[in-house]
Amino acid sequence: MSNIIEQIKLKNLDKIKELLSGDPSLINEEDENGVSASYYMVKTGDIEFVKYLIEYTFASFNVCDKDHRTILHEAVLTGNLECVKYIVERVGMSPCHGDKELITPYQLAHENGFTEIEEYFREVTGARYEDMYQNPIRRGFYADPSIVRVGEDYYMVNSSFIFFPCIPISHSTDLVHWENIGYAITNPEWSHLSGLEGGRGYWAPDISYYNGKFYITATLRNNDDMTPKRRQIIVSSEKPEGPYSEPVFIDEDGIDPSLFTDVDGRRYMLLNRGARILELNEDATKQISEAELLFYGTNKRAPEGPHLLYKDGYYYLFEAEGGTALFHQITVSRSKTLKGVYEPCPYNPIMTQRDFDAPITCCGHGKLVETQNGEWYVVYLCNRFLDGEYGILGRETCLDPVTWTPDGWPIVNNLQGPSTLQPRPNLPLAKTKSDAGFDDFDGSSLKPYWMFPGAPEDDAIRLENSTLYLKGSKEPLSSYNARNITVQRQPDFNFDAICRVQLGIALNSEQNYGMTGYYDENTYFTYGIYKNGDGYAIKLFEKIDEDEKFSCVADITETIGSIYLKISTKGLKRTFYYSLDGNNYNEIYTAENVYYLCSQAITKGKRFTGAMIGMYAYSGKESDIYAPFESFECLS
Repeated sequence: MSNIIEQIKLKNLDKIKELLSGDPSLINEEDENGVSASYYMVKTGDIEFVKYLIEYTFASFNVCDKDHRTILHEAVLTGNLECVKYIVERVGMSPCHGDKELITPYQLAHENGFTEIEEYFREVTGARYEDMYQNPIRRGFYADPSIVRVGEDYYMVNSSFIFFPCIPISHSTDLVHWENIGYAITNPEWSHLSGLEGGRGYWAPDISYYNGKFYITATLRNNDDMTPKRRQIIVSSEKPEGPYSEPVFIDEDGIDPSLFTDVDGRRYMLLNRGARILELNEDATKQISEAELLFYGTNKRAPEGPHLLYKDGYYYLFEAEGGTALFHQITVSRSKTLKGVYEPCPYNPIMTQRDFDAPITCCGHGKLVETQNGEWYVVYLCNRFLDGEYGILGRETCLDPVTWTPDGWPIVNNLQGPSTLQPRPNLPLAKTKSDAGFDDFDGSSLKPYWMFPGAPEDDAIRLENSTLYLKGSKEPLSSYNARNITVQRQPDFNFDAICRVQLGIALNSEQNYGMTGYYDENTYFTYGIYKNGDGYAIKLFEKIDEDEKFSCVADITETIGSIYLKISTKGLKRTFYYSLDGNNYNEIYTAENVYYLCSQAITKGKRFTGAMIGMYAYSGKESDIYAPFESFECLS
């Protein structure tokens, strides 16, 4: 191996030039940690070295290091403003480029106190660091977003699949900070979730507003052995948070419905394949025309998620294409008439991610919204992967600006793909409550972020004396008929969850209760309390398709009082603890690779959701238990 990296560290430019003259490829040589010589050149913080690297070597700058950092990240860390300006202005690198942890050069300048560099980035981006937002704006399992503005308020819905309550509704006034305010279906008898496998249920909802009412439509996706497999539902309410009407069904096959009201007041539903359109009656309760195809799409692969927008004499038709994985994208076409021939946009796809190693990928399925100030934005789904493979958090929601070209086409983020860091919309900063955190069950109902796989039993929960009493399921979690599993979205790749539970209830040999990391009936773990002689034991049980195993046992001699169960998550690694006082924790096991809580873990059924964290109780069929939970906390 040559000593070029050693010479760079010694800042011996003459020797570096001599070495590269003999073998230009040495500039791409890496050290034992995978850091290339070109990055070491920037690490010197010497503008002469940086200029030589860029202007005279064979180094490529359209690639990133193993952490997806560019040379601009390294330049910022030197604190040399001259180097930073040269790389931004002459190489064209962005201070908003995110690494695998979504850390940008702008953030590095801000957090390291490089005031001059931060001020320069403010000039480049047009916004102070404090006035930027970071994608994704909705983290964890928030797939298939749809949005509507009413006055100065914004409302968004996302897919819920088999989770109940069905179809979460969020509110924002600044497009960045969102709070869950309700659900489209809150009556278990109206949910139609009974017997559905994980990944089925309510797909790709759309929210719209017409004549004083909010309308939400979605596909109810049944199991493959059910008839019909796909039905469209519509609910309505005068209040965005609900309650909403009982769902009406439109029995037209397809997925991803949306509603559109034409300029003449006639109402329509769009749905795939491609973009098909059918007319509805005025209150959107009945189909009154046959469906017909408007346009199949530009990419011609898996066209779905159609939305219509009428603007400046054109009907703009947006579609999600390319499949929901790495080639996902948003395309647009337009026509002067609703059912006329649609012309595809010459800039298609207007949103996609072609850097498959980027931290934000699989971008598509979006809907536009215009602010009260005349600015345009789009919400769309994305995915983030651990180890480049596992989308543990599920599909999330991003936000990016939309501009209109002189020839009348919408483009997203200047066709640069998804952004990591953007200036906030020109809207008043919202103050919203967190969708997760500490719950001491000191209320009359569960907080709105809690959900159940399938509708719970009528007597599933009791809230008494700051305690949640959770009725045990008669079916194990491995059955899609299991009930009362109480979960929330995993908030981040790295987080701690702490659950305080009471001891003292009688258990038979099969009954248990505690915490769960849940994806669906095929892949999950339970971290539970079991009967053990006159006391208790804590056991970790993991199910990965057909593979089932107990991984640890800790004996608990106490028979009354409370115990704290804690799970510390770092990427795919989870460490399990318990404590009797909430301060001193005993580590009992580390699962090094909990990869299975994601869509990519196995191939079985429909896997479109994300990792959940929460509480469970299993009673079996012989006798009931009500497991007492005193608090639950997520820290990320």
